[in-house]
Amino acid sequence: MNDSAAALTSGAVARRLGVSPTTLRSWDRRYGLGPAARTRGRHRRWTPEDIAVLEHMCRLTASGVPPGEAARLASRGEASRANPATGEPDAPSTRRRDASTVLPLGDVRQECRGLARAAVRLDAQEMRSRLDSLVGEHGLVPVWEEVMVPTLRAVGRKWELSDDRYVEVEHLLSWHVSTALRSAPLLRPRTAPLLDTSPVLLACMPDEQHTLPLEALDAALGENGVPTLMLGAAVPLEALVAAVRRTGPSAVVLWSQARSTAGEAVARRVAAMEWGPAGARKRARVLPSGPGWGRSAPSGLARCGSLRDAVALLSTPHPG
Repeated sequence: MNDSAAALTSGAVARRLGVSPTTLRSWDRRYGLGPAARTRGRHRRWTPEDIAVLEHMCRLTASGVPPGEAARLASRGEASRANPATGEPDAPSTRRRDASTVLPLGDVRQECRGLARAAVRLDAQEMRSRLDSLVGEHGLVPVWEEVMVPTLRAVGRKWELSDDRYVEVEHLLSWHVSTALRSAPLLRPRTAPLLDTSPVLLACMPDEQHTLPLEALDAALGENGVPTLMLGAAVPLEALVAAVRRTGPSAVVLWSQARSTAGEAVARRVAAMEWGPAGARKRARVLPSGPGWGRSAPSGLARCGSLRDAVALLSTPHPG
C-alpha cells in the first residue's frame, strides 16, 4: 500500500481523534500542525506520521498543557516538562497551590483543566482514562471534592455563558463522572462490609433530579464498608416512607440541589418514623443534604457540609 492510499481525510482524522474538523484547521493555521503534503486541489491528506503528531497534541492538551506549548512539543516529538516529584505534565504558567489543597499527584487545577479540555473535545476515552486513574490511585473523596466538582462547575459556567452551546459537553462529562463513581468497586480496594449494620438510604427529594452527589456518597460509603440503598432521583414521599418502613435504615440522606426542592415537612415525617418491638423502638438519623437546604438543617436534624463530613458521620454507628 502506498503512502497516498494510507493517508486519511480531515474528517476521518477528526473522528479518530474525537475532535472537530474546525479544530484541525485551527491547529494547522495557528501552530502549523497540518499535513506534510496535500493532493491536487489542495485536499488535505494526513499520513500516519501526521496523525501521530496530532495524537501527541491531544494527549498534552488533555493533561493540562496550554495549546501553544503543546503544539511546540508535539511538533518536536517531546514530552511536556514534568514536575520532578510527580512526573505529571507541568505547564510553565501554572502556579502551585498550598500543599494542603492539592492531590499527591500534582496541581489539582491542572487536572481540572485537562479533564475539562477532554470534555470540550468530547473525548470520551480520555475522560474515562483520567477519571479511572485518579479514583483508582487516590480514592473517591479527594477526587470528587478537588477534581470532579470543580470541573463540573467550570463546564456548567461555560454552558451558562454560551447560550446553551455546551450542553452536550456537560452531559457527557456528567455521564463519565457517574460511570467512574459506579466503577469504584473495581478501581479501589473496599473495606470489609460492616456486619449487622442497617443500610444508609440515599434519596433525592420528590422534585429533585440531580443525583451525582448522592452517587458520590454511595460510592464513598461503599469504600468504608457501609451498606447503602440508592433510590436515586425524584423519590415520591410515599415511596420514600414505604422504603424506610421496609428496610429500617440507620440513616436517611435527603438530597436537594435547589432551594425549590427542599422540604422540611418531608424530613420531619421521615425523622418521626419508628419501627421495631415495643420498648426498643428505633428511628433513622435523617440528614438533609445539599445546597437546597441552605446553610443549616431543620432544627434537631444533622447537617453535613461536605462529602468528607457525611462519610465520617455515616460511618459511625448510630443507636437509632
